[in-house]
Amino acid sequence: MALSFRRRCLLLLCLTAVHSDAAVQTCMDKHQVVGVLRQMEKFLKGQELRFTEGLRIMKSKLATLQNSVSKLPQADQSAAPTTCPTLEAPAHGTKFGSKYFLGHEVHFTCFPGYHLVGSATRVCRDNGTWTGISAVCNDVSECASNPCQNGGTCVEGVNQYKCTCPQNWSGSHCQHQTQTDVNECEVYRLDRGGKLCAHECVNVPGSYHCACPSGYKLLPDGRSCEDVDECLTQQHNCSRGTTCINTGGDFLCVNPECPASHGNISYVRTSPFQCERNPCPMDSRSCHLAPKTVSFHYLSLTSNLKTPATLFRMATAAAPGRTGPDSLRFGIVGGNTRGIFVMQRSDRQTGELILVQQLRGPQEISVDVDMSEYSERTFQAKHVARVNVLVSPYGF
Repeated sequence: MALSFRRRCLLLLCLTAVHSDAAVQTCMDKHQVVGVLRQMEKFLKGQELRFTEGLRIMKSKLATLQNSVSKLPQADQSAAPTTCPTLEAPAHGTKFGSKYFLGHEVHFTCFPGYHLVGSATRVCRDNGTWTGISAVCNDVSECASNPCQNGGTCVEGVNQYKCTCPQNWSGSHCQHQTQTDVNECEVYRLDRGGKLCAHECVNVPGSYHCACPSGYKLLPDGRSCEDVDECLTQQHNCSRGTTCINTGGDFLCVNPECPASHGNISYVRTSPFQCERNPCPMDSRSCHLAPKTVSFHYLSLTSNLKTPATLFRMATAAAPGRTGPDSLRFGIVGGNTRGIFVMQRSDRQTGELILVQQLRGPQEISVDVDMSEYSERTFQAKHVARVNVLVSPYGF
């Protein structure tokens, strides 16, 4: 290619020389033309040598760069995040959590009549293993302590037992000699393995009747009790500005307050059970990170409710004409010091608060759950719900 270029240059010089000879009377002689051509040839040869040397240096530097890069640690950008082996629910128990990535937790509980041996919570570590040990649900033996007296036979049941008493003996542990009057309440419990009345069985000579606690009414079957809704039947004394909340056997008058103002963060009540954050200054990062809405919820539960039980759902919906967040994160941010609840996603837009430990009433527990919205991995807003769980003293 260089030689062809050189020939074209020589031809151009010759044509220039001929043209100049026709136009100008003074012309270079043959020796001068040969000298010019030799100078041009030397110039082109020098350019060719510089180009060849530059190309060689560039190839050498490229090879050195490739060799340096090949010695760097390989970073597989497409590699999947660290995961741990799949964990199965124990026999006679339940598992909560379906993600096995680094830092994720899995929880285990046992069915009534069984107790947990092992770790109730396990966390995926960065080495691909789980913390703790495998969870096992072992049967609770109710007859191991020989509770039946006077020759009674103990019969195992799920989380309970029953004493079959010999003749002339009765009672929960065969501790009473049979009397002339038959105690229908006790006989039913021994024969059927349960209670004749939902709350209290009152034995009377030759018969019995059932009674319910205060705040409950006896149903037409004469045995079951039902809570009286004082709020619905206007049997409450809540003052103006408060709201009546029905509970098991009672009621509450509530008037939840918005979070106190601090700095650039303040709230205004938009409904009896919701507060919204006032607009934030553009340069206030702490204000934008504060909850956009705070809502209040009251749930009435019976004592020793069977678990697991879904208590509360949190979801988002986009306004008409606007696209919603492309990612949501749910969590418990307060009030779960005893591990009574877990928060898990039920679908892409919904999170569920689940009760995993039975609660014996009466008691009141408050738990705060939040939902954070993200768009293209950028935080948009956070919503907090305070769930007040009101557990009645009774299981009905």
